[in-house]
Amino acid sequence: MPLKVELKPGERVILGQCVVTNDGGRTRLKIEGDVPILREKDIMTPQLADSPAKAIYLLVQAMYLSGDVGKHYQEYFTLVRELIQAAPSTLSYVDAVNNWILTGNLYKALKEAHNLIDYEQELIRHASGGKRLLEQPEGGT
Repeated sequence: MPLKVELKPGERVILGQCVVTNDGGRTRLKIEGDVPILREKDIMTPQLADSPAKAIYLLVQAMYLSGDVGKHYQEYFTLVRELIQAAPSTLSYVDAVNNWILTGNLYKALKEAHNLIDYEQELIRHASGGKRLLEQPEGGT
C-alpha cells in the first residue's frame, strides 16, 4: 500500500538518502516501495542533539536512514548506559527503543526514542521546578 505524504510550501522530507523540498504550493506525494521516510518535524540534526536522549534519537535516526544498526551499535549503547546511570527512571523508555531495534523495526524505535526525549524534558522541568520550591520567597525567613 503506497504512503501518501502532503507537503506544505518549503517543507522537506527525507526519502532514503535524499532530501526532497517542496519548492511550490501544497504538494501531495504518493510513495511506493520500502524506503526510510522522515518528515522535517521528525528530523534531528547534530546541532539540535543537545541532550542525552536527543543524542540517542540521532543515532536511532542514523540506524533507520542507513539501515545499518551495527555501524552505530557501540556509540548507541555507550549513550544508553550513561543515560540509565544518570537517570534510572528512563530504563523502561530505553527498553522499548531497544526492543524495536532488536526486532528490526527502526521506525518504531525512532518513535519510542521521541517518547524518551519527551520524558527527559519532563524530568528536566521537574528538576528545575523543584529548585524553585526550595527557594525562599521574598521577605521570607
